Amino acid sequence: MAASLHPAAPHHLPAFIAGPGETDVLMTTMAVFLLVTVMGVGILFLRLHTLPERIAHKSKKIQFEIVAVLGLLALFTHMHIFWVAGLLLALIDIPDFGWTFNRMAGSLEKIARIPPGRGAAGVPDDPVAADAPEEPEKPPTSQFVTAVGER
Repeated sequence: MAASLHPAAPHHLPAFIAGPGETDVLMTTMAVFLLVTVMGVGILFLRLHTLPERIAHKSKKIQFEIVAVLGLLALFTHMHIFWVAGLLLALIDIPDFGWTFNRMAGSLEKIARIPPGRGAAGVPDDPVAADAPEEPEKPPTSQFVTAVGER
C-alpha cells in the first residue's frame, strides 16, 4: 500500500521540521545556544559581582577584607546594599593614620631614651608588677642601733 497524504496536509514541509529518523538540527542548535548563553550570563554576573573586590585588590586598599566580606554577604543574602557599600569602600581612599601614631611612638621613644624601633622591649609583661611601688632599702640593723644609741 502506497503512503498517501491527507488531502488537508501541505505538500511542502518547512526546513526546521525533521523527518522520521533524522536529527533535529534546530533543537540541537537551540540547546547549544541556551547552554552558551546561560554560561555567559553566569560568568558576566560573577565578574560584575566581584567588581568591588577586584578594584580594592588592584589598588591595594586597606579595607580589602571588608570589601570582600560585603561581596560575600551580597552574594548569599541577595541584598544589593552590601554590594553598593563594598563598591563605595573600594572606590574611596580611607586615610592611613598609622604614620601619625608611628611619629608619636618615635617621639616618646626619644623622650624615654629608648633606641628607635625597640618600642616596648624593656617593659615587663606583668602590668601589676610594674605598678607596684618598690620597697625602700632597710638599713642594716647595726647601723640603726648605733644611730639611735648616739642620741
